Amino acid sequence: MDISVVIPLLNEDESLKELHDWIATVMQSNRYLYEIIFIDDGSTDSSWSVISQLSANNNSVKGIRFQKNYGKSQALDAGFERATGKVVITMDADLQDNPEEIPDLYNLIIDKDFDLISGWKKKRYDNVFTKNIPSKLFNAAARKTSGLKLHDFNCGLKAYKNQVIKTVKVSGEMHRYIPVLAKNEGFTKIGEQVVQHQARKYGETKFGMDRFVNGFLDLITISFLSKFGKRPMHFFGLWGSFMFLFGTTSAFYIGAFKLYKMYSGAKTILVTDNPWFFIALTSMILGTLLFLAGFIGELIIKTKSDEKHYTIKEKLNF
Repeated sequence: MDISVVIPLLNEDESLKELHDWIATVMQSNRYLYEIIFIDDGSTDSSWSVISQLSANNNSVKGIRFQKNYGKSQALDAGFERATGKVVITMDADLQDNPEEIPDLYNLIIDKDFDLISGWKKKRYDNVFTKNIPSKLFNAAARKTSGLKLHDFNCGLKAYKNQVIKTVKVSGEMHRYIPVLAKNEGFTKIGEQVVQHQARKYGETKFGMDRFVNGFLDLITISFLSKFGKRPMHFFGLWGSFMFLFGTTSAFYIGAFKLYKMYSGAKTILVTDNPWFFIALTSMILGTLLFLAGFIGELIIKTKSDEKHYTIKEKLNF
């Protein structure tokens, strides 16, 4: 199998047949062996009926239907698990990604030996204030935090070596950061390709402004996980030990100063009347809790299982 095209979707019944025909034309004209994997992420329209009809007419079309809406990351994870192509292409189902880009992306992976190529929608047709400006701010923060010099982390059109998508685990809302996850797994040959962005032809966008808020929160999460995800004790244990040591030293100083005052005959006050007593006590408690958080994190990592966070209702052609 040359290419697997993985397409997550939610309520895109109007665009699916046109998208399928366009992809099939590109694949056949380039004589690629291919599969198209549609992942229906809990659509409430007739998307699954359209996918069923497409799969009945074309054995290269495969479908996965979730029990309910779980999110794009979970949809991609389900598609990645079942993709068999040497090169895996991801794209959105709204016809804003151009299938004509596929041969160039494929060649960059095969001929130039890139691990991952991320699309860059240099010219966009989205609303300037609700998408373009927030997207620029988001991408700038992602570049600064991750060290990857990509212009468009959130572009749905990407190409991967099969080994990359079998190694990287996408969960939560981390689909925006697959290049970062790949880098953290040791896939360092990551490139970028300018791709054509097209205005939405049918329906409305499924993403609002909240995706950028969630995106920044996820960015903080993945920044932490990339450094301490496999060794949480190195973060929590370090700060816990520091705070406990600070609290213990402060408590020892308060006690020693109290004894000195007593034996010197000077007037003393109750230890609890000294504000440093409460600072020391709070520091020791927080230090203990942080250390325990790191210890529990290590236990979870050692014992966690790779359980799926989605339920598949139906499958086609698998």
